[in-house]
Amino acid sequence: MRASLVQLSVDASDTADERRRRAASLVRARTGDDLVVLPELWAAGAWSYDRWEHEAEGLDGPTAQAMSAAARRAGVWLHAGSIVERDADGTLYNTALLFDRHGDLRGRYRKIHRYGFDTGEATLMGGGDDIVTVPTDFGVVGLAICYDLRFPELFRGLLDAGAELVAVPAAWPAARLGHWRLLTRTRALEEQVFLLACCATGTHGGMEQAGHSAVVDPWGTVLGETRTAQETLTVDLDMSEVPRIRAELPVLRDRVLTIKAPTSP
Repeated sequence: MRASLVQLSVDASDTADERRRRAASLVRARTGDDLVVLPELWAAGAWSYDRWEHEAEGLDGPTAQAMSAAARRAGVWLHAGSIVERDADGTLYNTALLFDRHGDLRGRYRKIHRYGFDTGEATLMGGGDDIVTVPTDFGVVGLAICYDLRFPELFRGLLDAGAELVAVPAAWPAARLGHWRLLTRTRALEEQVFLLACCATGTHGGMEQAGHSAVVDPWGTVLGETRTAQETLTVDLDMSEVPRIRAELPVLRDRVLTIKAPTSP
């Protein structure tokens, strides 16, 4: 199968509508691909906290509509990165959307691990509860977002839910590029999955984003990586490598510990 990571530039100088038009055009150009992945919160700006309330939208909002139409036009599965979703009760979520080749929404994942400690997501957004995988015509896709990379238990949960490929949209800070490159390889290697990590580039909300989107195979080998400009990375993946590698190095079979949350006394 053929996958493309569209590393969008998200700068303070452009608007959400401009970003939507640009993203839709780039997705429409990916006819012939099987899966296209966009970055995290590219329409609203992952670091533009002051814009989230204004840019929040529902699952039928302008970003979802534009991405649904682009996926349908290109005939691809589209991981549209994530949006600032406003729930019916007013709660905001960092929500990833996965559309099929017909433009139908097939997967929604609300980011479980909220970044910011005492600011940003941690205080302005609600956290998701569900581990989400989606069966496709090329394999089972697991969904995670950015900061989730630091929590291996989520990726083990995705593995147990059948994931063979994990898509990770992000707006990772350039100052911690070394962590990004290490964690993307580690998560692919430990779960023996393909990992498609698409990070925004540009600067907004005072934060320079890392770029360096990457495709990593189940051995932890980087099959392709971008730099810091807006660009598209396209890689052909042999999904039969997942069961082959898991059989050749059956480390997952040798798991002993299953960690459970402690119960209250």
